[in-house]
Amino acid sequence: MGNPKGFMEIDRKPAGYRPVNERIRDYSEVEQVLGEKDRRDQASRCMDCGVPFCSWGCPIHNNMPEWQDAIYRGNWEEAIRILSQTNSFPEVTGRVCPAPCEHACTLNIHEIPVTIRENECATVDQAWERGLIKPRPPRFRTGKKVAVIGSGPAGLSCAELLNKWGHDVTVYEKDEALGGLMRFGIPDFKLEKSVVQRRIDLFVQEGLKIVTNCNVGVDIKANELYEKFDAVVLAIGSMKPRDLQVEGRNLKGVHYAMEFLSQQNRVVGGAKIPDKDRILATGKNVLVIGGGDTGSDCVGTSVRHGAKSVKQIEILPKPPEKRAEGNPWPYWANTLRTSSSHMEGCDRQWLVNTKRLIGDSNGQVKAAEIVDVEWVKENGQFKMVEKAETLRTVETELVLLSMGFVHCIHEGLATELGLKFDQRGNIRIDENYQTNKAKVFAAGDAVSGASLIVRAIASGRKTAEKVQEYLVKKIA
Repeated sequence: MGNPKGFMEIDRKPAGYRPVNERIRDYSEVEQVLGEKDRRDQASRCMDCGVPFCSWGCPIHNNMPEWQDAIYRGNWEEAIRILSQTNSFPEVTGRVCPAPCEHACTLNIHEIPVTIRENECATVDQAWERGLIKPRPPRFRTGKKVAVIGSGPAGLSCAELLNKWGHDVTVYEKDEALGGLMRFGIPDFKLEKSVVQRRIDLFVQEGLKIVTNCNVGVDIKANELYEKFDAVVLAIGSMKPRDLQVEGRNLKGVHYAMEFLSQQNRVVGGAKIPDKDRILATGKNVLVIGGGDTGSDCVGTSVRHGAKSVKQIEILPKPPEKRAEGNPWPYWANTLRTSSSHMEGCDRQWLVNTKRLIGDSNGQVKAAEIVDVEWVKENGQFKMVEKAETLRTVETELVLLSMGFVHCIHEGLATELGLKFDQRGNIRIDENYQTNKAKVFAAGDAVSGASLIVRAIASGRKTAEKVQEYLVKKIA
């Protein structure tokens, strides 16, 4: 490394966030950026530890030490070249990835890891600004045609590689624009959509074909694509949300989190939503059920709407502030995570279960009945038990269900192709990422269940390798 003592001489310095009273008034990205000198100093903290646990912890196995050193030396061209070898969307992971690489960083033994995620974001942004990222279409075409259904991180990562390897790739997307949850799920205050679009534009300039507003299995028969293409990749995500099976679920004002978030993303993008269909938190007491990242996004969006209050409840225990004894480095730290949205104003409660939702005479939700719980181990399994005298009612006019996703959508595409599912309802694949249907592959959350963007990218790229092997055999 250029500065082998950087980790001893320079303290960890995150960029931090814009002031709360400023950022809650808009949907621009909340995270700030460091100047070039500070960023190069932060990269110099990479300690040349010998065994890059950071790369081990990263699902796509980014070569962190190499591009940290390139940043330190101010060689942004080399940094982006190394980064692009493993990551199809560094500008996205650089903004929203929870950074398992930093959890595995050797310096995290002392809880002062290298700012790898921020350094990644700086690398790709500097590369765009300096004109270092340019379209590189394939020099020849193989004549083989591949359909990729779904344009989230898994689908586009797969499509990018297959296109670069010379195949004619067409991406089919049911929504009006590509990007999946990168575009319609993650709020702009975490990931501005121009960042996603510039990468998609690059893919198109390299020859990727796209078809939007096309729900395969509904607007076009899946078997029609099956007959037309040499290989088909399903990257349809895990889009069936987990529901809340309680009295009052069907009251007005009770929505899935993704309904709320995707609508707001479309509004930020310029879409006009009829007043009768608009989901607004303005002036309301908002109850977010579910303590994960999507719930956090609902909190930040509600705050920007001008909610009267925001409460987020989670049925599981509050995570510890520090690693538990059974959760050592370099594994992912199951510790409490506080997002920028939580810092903007939110009452967070753990070990709370929703008993029922209460409506007024017009069928509008007005309150929720909740109770404290504890998890007791019986016969080797944990059982949820309600705590006595904790039943209470909280006022709410907007309930957002953010309890995760069950599995991919079965109806339409998957059932038409006759695909088999695993015991969790995900698409079943073999070691070659193939389904039980000849020449049909699957990738991302549709296979694994809802997970991290970086894992979806890893799955998409691995699937591309398997499709390539399959097509090469066909060509030979």
